[in-house]
Amino acid sequence: MSQPHLMDFDLYLQRLGYDHTPAPTLETLGELQLRHVCRFTFESLSTLLRLPVPIDLASVERKILREGRGGYCYELNQTFMVLLQHLGYQVRGITGRVVMGGPEDAFTPRSHRLTLLQLDGRRYIVDVGFGGMVPTAPLLLDTEQEQATPHEPYRITRQEGSYTLRAKVAGEWRAMYVFDLQMQGEVDYEMGNWYVSTHPASPFFGQLMVARIGPGVRHTLHNASYALHRMDQPSERRQITDAGELMRLLQDEFALRLPDHRELPQVLEQLLRA
Repeated sequence: MSQPHLMDFDLYLQRLGYDHTPAPTLETLGELQLRHVCRFTFESLSTLLRLPVPIDLASVERKILREGRGGYCYELNQTFMVLLQHLGYQVRGITGRVVMGGPEDAFTPRSHRLTLLQLDGRRYIVDVGFGGMVPTAPLLLDTEQEQATPHEPYRITRQEGSYTLRAKVAGEWRAMYVFDLQMQGEVDYEMGNWYVSTHPASPFFGQLMVARIGPGVRHTLHNASYALHRMDQPSERRQITDAGELMRLLQDEFALRLPDHRELPQVLEQLLRA
């Protein structure tokens, strides 16, 4: 049997701004989650280029910690869960169905990975991989009350054994995803990741979706549409029309080191013309 991959936790913590190993408290958890979503970019450059997205821990660590890239939920939430485990938190992975932007009773694919955490007798969900609307704080599971975060308020409602995560956007509660607490194995993540990265119906396949969070702001990019969302202010939006401008945006606003792929400029040009 192969040995499990040992992540470089010292490097991971350094990238999150720690020069020591923090204690596994609720305060630390909130700080870790906020730092993570502000430090590591959500991005789908690999699926845009129609490249494989390996989610074994060694590949994900190399991509995110060493190559200056970001990732999506199967990468970001996996590494963060492993870090939390290392720090002494009780965690396990769960999955959900994304309904953002559509009917909340739609039976969409089980394509989102997140983390269930137990601390001091209470249960939380922790998510650092939900793109432009990622929660920026851990959320208590067993309450339907509104919960403040450093960004928008969130709440979790329960119905018939499943939960719905909602965010309050422009004064309106909007459903993000529906999830349950069913145990998941590595094969479940492999199946979900395979669908997300290869299926023609996947919103990621051949598409560019990027998000980065900052204090009081969210930067999002969907193909050629860039938006800067400030809390309690109108969003600023613009269309990108030049591949060079798009590459600079990815490097400057989203803090990404672009993959060394000779077809990237051409693929971005085709994306902008589509």
